[in-house]
Amino acid sequence: MSRYTGSECRLCRREVTKLYLKGDRCFSVKCPLEKKTQGPGQHGISRRKLSEFAIRLREKQKLRKIYGILERQFQRYFDSATRQREIPTGTRLLQLLETRLDNVVYRAGFAPSRPAARQLVGHGHMMVNGRSTNIPSFGMRPGDVVEVKAQSRDMAMIQEGVEQTKGRAIPEWMRMDAVNLKIEVVALPVREQIDTAVQEQLIVEFYSR
Repeated sequence: MSRYTGSECRLCRREVTKLYLKGDRCFSVKCPLEKKTQGPGQHGISRRKLSEFAIRLREKQKLRKIYGILERQFQRYFDSATRQREIPTGTRLLQLLETRLDNVVYRAGFAPSRPAARQLVGHGHMMVNGRSTNIPSFGMRPGDVVEVKAQSRDMAMIQEGVEQTKGRAIPEWMRMDAVNLKIEVVALPVREQIDTAVQEQLIVEFYSR
């Protein structure tokens, strides 16, 4: 399956906003967006006014890149969100993305970035409800517990990740056990608890055109 392997900072410059793909670097002065506000390339992005279609497209692409989702998979998430009638489609879409296993691992502070969290899950270092799980897209539900495998807790990568993320606020919809490196999903996040800076209604309009 194809996946973007270029510079993460280039993606942030393309969207002219921080996507937080490189952990601590995104919060430091080393972040390219601290110095450059133009898009990638010698001349940056064209200054011409974007059409309504382009505005909605860029918002959709930004959300995809934040969570590291490929186009077809993102379409499936949106289709699933539209089938939930009780919750606005945009909010449900964000819930589905937030409760992915790799994002929960990132939010828990076990990894400095979502790509790093995806790698931890893919390499089999995480357990869900006592069972080894290596599927980054695994959907978490209220009551599910994620923990680092006992034999993996002393790994340098995990120790460094925990050290780098000390002090990071844990979302209200999760309960942390820092001693045993466990995190419990206590509820589905509501929109106010999701700090992803996107206008989800523009994405709904993009797919509804």
